[in-house]
Amino acid sequence: VGMLTGRVGATLCVDTRTRRTGHRARVSQLFLPRRTVTRLSATSSKMPSPPENTRNPKPTLLTFDVDGTLIRAVGPDANKWHKDAFAFAIHKVFGIDTTIDVIKHHGSTDQLVLLDVLRFHGFEEHLVLAKMGDLKNAMVAFAETHAGNAGLGLEILPGVEHLLKTLWKRNDVVVGLVTGNLEPIAWRKMETLGIKKYFSEPKIGGFGSDHADRVELVKIAAMRAVKDFDLEPGPEMEVFVPGVVFKERVHFGDTPNDVKAALAGGAVAVALTTGVFSEPELREHFLDEKRCALFNDLTDTDAVLRASGLEP
Repeated sequence: VGMLTGRVGATLCVDTRTRRTGHRARVSQLFLPRRTVTRLSATSSKMPSPPENTRNPKPTLLTFDVDGTLIRAVGPDANKWHKDAFAFAIHKVFGIDTTIDVIKHHGSTDQLVLLDVLRFHGFEEHLVLAKMGDLKNAMVAFAETHAGNAGLGLEILPGVEHLLKTLWKRNDVVVGLVTGNLEPIAWRKMETLGIKKYFSEPKIGGFGSDHADRVELVKIAAMRAVKDFDLEPGPEMEVFVPGVVFKERVHFGDTPNDVKAALAGGAVAVALTTGVFSEPELREHFLDEKRCALFNDLTDTDAVLRASGLEP
C-alpha cells in the first residue's frame, strides 16, 4: 500500500440547505477546518501522455461524479470499503457503532454524510463540526490500511472506460472528478478499477474533502484546472463564463444534486439514470434546458461528446 500524500481544500464557510430529494439538511455556518487529509499513492504503471498533447488554449473541462456515474455498487459487499471507512471513523472519534445507511445519502458529500449520521444519533452539530478534521483523517487512515479492499462490491458502468479513453486521446479537453468522496478515496476507487490513468495529468477535481457543497466543488475543479494547466485565468468570475477561459465546462452526474450543482456552478449538466434517480426526478431540475442533457448510460460515445460541445 502506498504512503499518503496530497491535499485537502481550504477553510470554507457555507450555508448548506437541501441536499437530497425528500430530505433537508440545514447546516448553519458549516465550518470545514483545513487539515492534512492526504492522497493514496498509485502503485500501478501510468499510461504515457497522448502524442502531441498540447492543449487547446481554451479547452473543454469535463468533470465526473464517481458513485452511480462512473461506477456502481453491486452485490453483498456493495461499496463496502467506503462504508466501512465511515463506520471506522465514527467509532474512533465518537465511540458509536453505526452505518451510513441510517440516513439517505445518495447525492450527498462525505462531510455531510458524517454530520447527518451523527445528528441522527443525537450529537449536536457544533460538536461534530469541531471533530470533522479528525473524522476525515480517520476515514483516510482506514482507506490506506485496507486499500486492497477498495474494489469490493464496485464495477465500472457501461460505456465509461471507452468514453474516458476517447477523451484521453484528445488534446482539447481536461478531464477530472467532482465528487462527494474524500479525494484519496475517490482516486483509489479509480485506480483500483483501472480507469485513473485516463484522467488528465495533473489530476484535478473538486472533492468532499474540499467542501460540503457540491456547487463549490464544481467551481473548485475549474479553478484548479486553471492553475494546474496554466490557463489564462482573467478575473476570477470569468473562469465560470463559457468561452472566456474554457470553451465550455460539463459536469456528469446521476443525482438531482449533481444537476443543480452543475447549473449553479456555470457548467452544462449531463444527467444519467445510472443511479437511483429516475428520468423525471432528474429532469425536474433542468432549469435551463439548453444547458442540460440526459442519458440512460454513457455507451453512445459520439452522442455524449456532442452533448458536451465536442466533435466526435
